[in-house]
Formats: sequence, C-alpha cells, structure tokens
Amino acid sequence: MEMKNLEKAMDIYAKLITGEEIKRGGTNGGLYDDYYGNAEVYEIVDVILKKMNLNIYEYKESLFLSAGEGNRIFGYSNEELKRAMNLRYNKELYLCYFIMYEILLSFYTDSASYQFKEYVRLEDICDEVTKALSVYTRDIAIYDMEEEQEESFRTIALLWDELPASSGENQDEIRASRASKASFVKLTFNFFVAEKLFVEVNKRYYPTDRFQAIVEHYFEEYRGRIYDTLSATDKKTEYPS
Repeated sequence: MEMKNLEKAMDIYAKLITGEEIKRGGTNGGLYDDYYGNAEVYEIVDVILKKMNLNIYEYKESLFLSAGEGNRIFGYSNEELKRAMNLRYNKELYLCYFIMYEILLSFYTDSASYQFKEYVRLEDICDEVTKALSVYTRDIAIYDMEEEQEESFRTIALLWDELPASSGENQDEIRASRASKASFVKLTFNFFVAEKLFVEVNKRYYPTDRFQAIVEHYFEEYRGRIYDTLSATDKKTEYPS
C-alpha cells in the first residue's frame, strides 16, 4: 500500500464525514477522480466505510454518505430521533416514520420507477397520509385501544385521525409541532431539511441530490422496513439516518 493512496483515501473519508461536497469539477474534484481512477484508493475507502458501517452513493458525479442500519454513531436510534424531533411518544415517532415513507413515495415507488416531480407541498403529503391511513380507521368502533400495540398501523392511524387538519393557522403560519396534521408534516420536513435531504422555497419542498442519491440506492432495500416496524409486537427496529 502506498502512503499517498492511504492519505487520499483518508482525505475522501474526512471530507464526506464532515459534510463537504466531493463532486467532479468541484472544489474537491481531485478526490472524486482519485476515488474512481485509483483502484487502491477506492479499495481503502471501501474498507474504511464498511468498518464504520457507512454507505457511499454516487449521484450526478457527486459522492454522498449515509449511515448503515443500526449505526449508533452516525445514525439515530429511536430515542435519539425522538429527542431530535421533540417527540414524546413512540406512536408519534412512528407516525413521523409513516410521513417520511409517504414523502419517499411521492418521488419513488421502487428503485426503478422515479416519478418526475420537482417539489411537494405540505398539503400534498397530508392528503396522501390521510388516504393511506384511512383503511385503518374505517372500522374505528371495533378497535380496543388497550390491546393496540403502540407501533401498529391502527394506533398511528387513530392518532392521525384525532388530529385537526391545522391548529387554526393559515398556510403561511404553519409551525412544526404535534398539534395538527399539517404541523406533524412540517415537523418531519424540518428534519429532512436539517439532514440536507430537502430545501424549502416558498412553501415548496425540493429534494436535494443527497436525497436522490440515498433514495435511488437505498429505497428498494429498506422500503418495507416501516411495515416490519409498525407490525412488530416484541421489538423495535432502529432506522438509519
């Protein structure tokens, strides 16, 4: 192993882990060329990332990192995510997971079927969540809540159904909170914006290249995990960031 190749590999890792862009023709364009043009550098980076349980994705000649499943250093546990999103109960967290899932479905149904859409709005996602969860509230009278698992679809459907559409605010005043359907969606989008997965412009949410990179490579493998998690009765599943 040549020392200069090890140094290049470490530079690539250091830039990516600190959130710097590695893009062909960009400020760190030389590192992009080293990653794809030098087999030893490529292999060293691959070993480092596997040991750290990190995934690397390429999109539009840019490199992106994402935490692997169960990564407790670079990812979020359920409790950490509740704190980060200011949530109190597991059912609120699982509702946010479901909202995230519907946001993904706005752009992808699987890794091979990208739905071209420039942006989505809060109300679009609210409508989709309501439509998707409505099947679990049609026979609401027959549910015994004492027997409901906190992470079940029916529990989050009931939570969603009990929420007002908004808290009396107009579209320009919607705040991220647990007070309404719109506020829950806003809370979820705020997290995505903080993670550099979306940018908000004039109440429209545009997916970033980071979002495209992660979802295109990751969605097919993990798309069903929300079902496993919400249907589980004896364990919680950790989600990657």
